[in-house]
Amino acid sequence: MSNTAQDTIVAIATAPGRGGVGVVRLSGPNAEDIAGNIVGGRTLTPRMAHFAKFRDGKGDVIDEGLVIAFPAPHSFTGEDVVELQGHGGPVILDMLVAACIAAGARQARAGEFSQRAFLNDKMDLTQAEAIADLIDAGTSASARAALHSLQGVFSDQVNRLVEELIGLRIYVEAAIDFPEEEINFLSDGKVAGDLHDVREQCLRVLEEANQGRLVREGMTLVIAGKPNAGKSSLMNALAGFDAAIVTDIAGTTRDVLRESIQLDGMPLNLIDTAGLRDSADVVEQEGIRRAYAEMRKADRLLVMVDSREGEVNPQDIHSLLPQSQQQLENLDLPVTVVLNKADLSGMATGPRDDGSFVISATTAEGLSDLRDHLKDAAGFKGMGQGEGQSRFSARRRHITALEQALEALDKGEQQLHGHAAGELLAEDLRAAQKALEEITGAFTADDLLGRIFSSFCIGK
Repeated sequence: MSNTAQDTIVAIATAPGRGGVGVVRLSGPNAEDIAGNIVGGRTLTPRMAHFAKFRDGKGDVIDEGLVIAFPAPHSFTGEDVVELQGHGGPVILDMLVAACIAAGARQARAGEFSQRAFLNDKMDLTQAEAIADLIDAGTSASARAALHSLQGVFSDQVNRLVEELIGLRIYVEAAIDFPEEEINFLSDGKVAGDLHDVREQCLRVLEEANQGRLVREGMTLVIAGKPNAGKSSLMNALAGFDAAIVTDIAGTTRDVLRESIQLDGMPLNLIDTAGLRDSADVVEQEGIRRAYAEMRKADRLLVMVDSREGEVNPQDIHSLLPQSQQQLENLDLPVTVVLNKADLSGMATGPRDDGSFVISATTAEGLSDLRDHLKDAAGFKGMGQGEGQSRFSARRRHITALEQALEALDKGEQQLHGHAAGELLAEDLRAAQKALEEITGAFTADDLLGRIFSSFCIGK
């Protein structure tokens, strides 16, 4: 694919705020001419840093620094790219961008530089998404996984699957189109064997992609329970530092209360329910509504109980929640019940036969069992359990596409073994290939590209 855009874009490429160095990036056919106007008409040697004064249209000096030109196609976007590297003051950088716009550039949209790189075949869609994932990485594991995706690890696996599918499609469709050759592909075992191998390979990629998604997104955990059950202590124990967000101040649920930590490399997004209550305050009601909306997207509900209350029934969630939180019963979430304060009650720590866990958040007894349970519940296998785990980052759309490909392959096996329908098998193989190509962007809709790149930061 090729980018048909003829305009030149500009944006600040460094993070917002003050810093020692700030970078303004130009990309497009007029990038060098616009930069030339800014630096006084100097000739720029490709990939060589030049010291220059940056001037506006009136000739007034804005800043001074380095200018570097990267002529097409040997640049990040595949277009002519120029970087102006000056001092990292936000006012100075805004003035420099304004001077570039006055000289003929256009303010770049969010993710437009990466989008142009994709459209100019400098990277595929998974690699482009990996740039945003690398910037947004919240753990060292997610950063490594995103870097591997950027280097093409995920793309290579998907492309290998596509090549296998293409080879299988060629064989099947040739047998359909040339029956006089007497290739009995429905019974010779080759198609069945190759189809089984492709399906198994797709399953392995899906499993690894699920790990990559967990490394990137983690698990969202709603923590509920009666006052003083130890929710804040549990947060601190899981995080390893004072991460508690519990508050007793009335009306604090004007927005969703959350804390993000990591659990042995897996991001764990905690949603606090301390402030959920009935309220006549309209603003507070809206905050509570938003909180419940977020909770409906969660992966698991964890109910904290003071173990000194005696024997509890983990199935009777109603009795374990305060009145202000009993709406949580209606959430369609798997539930983990945790009996805390074992150091005070004397209960033996660890998992129980009824599925609950006994811990002491203060002493950390039983906490390792709970951590393992949460990772197992999410399907997280970690970075140290085999070379194939979490080798690349993945997104929900990648998971959906792989699942669609698997569904098509399953249908194809049914057509082959159940109905001996070669034409229908060929159509299912085509559908599987199409689903896989949506991952890398070999086949994708423009509206999907718009949604993906609009989530990027401006300047990338």
